Amino acid sequence: MSIGGKTKQQALDALENMTGRAVPISVDEHQSRIRRAQEFMRSNGVAALYLNAGSNLSYFSGTRWSPSERMVGAILPAEGELVYIAPAFEEGTIQKFMQVPGEIACWDEHDNPAALLRQVLEKLGVAPNTQSPPKLYIDESTPLLMFDAIRAATSGYVLENAYPVTSFCRMRKSDAELALIQCAMDMTMAVHRAAGSILHEGITTAEVEEFIQLAHRKVGASGSYFCIVLFGEATSYPHGVNYVQTLQRGDTVLIDTGCKVHNYISDITRTYVFGEASEKQKFVWNAEKQAQQAAFDAARLGIPCEEVDKAARRSLEANGFGPGYKLPGLPHRTGHGIGLDIHEGPYLVGGERRPLEPGMCFSNEPMICVPGEFGIRLEDHFYMTANGPKWFTRPAASLDKPFDAA
Repeated sequence: MSIGGKTKQQALDALENMTGRAVPISVDEHQSRIRRAQEFMRSNGVAALYLNAGSNLSYFSGTRWSPSERMVGAILPAEGELVYIAPAFEEGTIQKFMQVPGEIACWDEHDNPAALLRQVLEKLGVAPNTQSPPKLYIDESTPLLMFDAIRAATSGYVLENAYPVTSFCRMRKSDAELALIQCAMDMTMAVHRAAGSILHEGITTAEVEEFIQLAHRKVGASGSYFCIVLFGEATSYPHGVNYVQTLQRGDTVLIDTGCKVHNYISDITRTYVFGEASEKQKFVWNAEKQAQQAAFDAARLGIPCEEVDKAARRSLEANGFGPGYKLPGLPHRTGHGIGLDIHEGPYLVGGERRPLEPGMCFSNEPMICVPGEFGIRLEDHFYMTANGPKWFTRPAASLDKPFDAA
């Protein structure tokens, strides 16, 4: 059993920086992403794409900027170079963050940045045309208030959701992206082992969360990107509760955490029992493991994403859970995509007909919730290769060996 037995300092001392092999995405790759988006846009009659600050701007241009009420973004025309839009007082900072070079169109605080966006479009040759209004894709993460301002300033244009092009480009990860995700997953798996090793009766969830933050820093991240630590009955709530718990013998322990490496995210959950497991805990844990494996086995190139979710639910129903989203059972989708965002498309869920393709990455987490008692979530991620699915991290071997690979 690998639970408990170490002090926090002993567990931290056993960790080391794991980012030595992490190579950031190159400018050449960013530029190839831009070319791919432009090819898609031309094929679909899209004149230009507005990228708002956030993961889409970062994906295409390499420029990392947190979204806010101020417009910071870029216009990518179907032909030509992208043009950044930013407050004038941020111009120098934008230049320092910029990876793909481009002109910066600046606005002052009293200006309407949406009107500037229209001016940029017209300068790029994307002007209104009553016979055939140009189609403008708007980043799907753009806040509604900002979208309303853009809509008011761009009469004569047809505005559409940019998700078709952003998802088309982002859902199939490159080798460089897969390597960064793998590095982040390996780091978080080491942190999971360390967290399990410090557990003792009386420790609180808050103490474990604090340790995981330090452990992620020790392996080379800036800290935990997120962290959920649950004990006992609280584990039956998929995303946690609003109170601190104290560990007791026989408690189910659920830890879900991740970090970032050059903006790419890890996300791993391990669930086990502190002390002696009951027969019910053993049964539910094994049913969860079977459902996770059933989902992985169903992931074959060309099949719709929803078939993976269906396979997990068939496995759960065979063990008496569900049906569907009914509890006790699986109340949410089987998996989500991952990359620059922790949850991104496509998803392993009913109704998702997009076929599996090489480079797609997914969580595999068909959680079983038993209301009023406990929950079991085993979450590992896999990516699709030309030969089928491949794990980033191997699933837990058994309830007694949660950090050993199956």
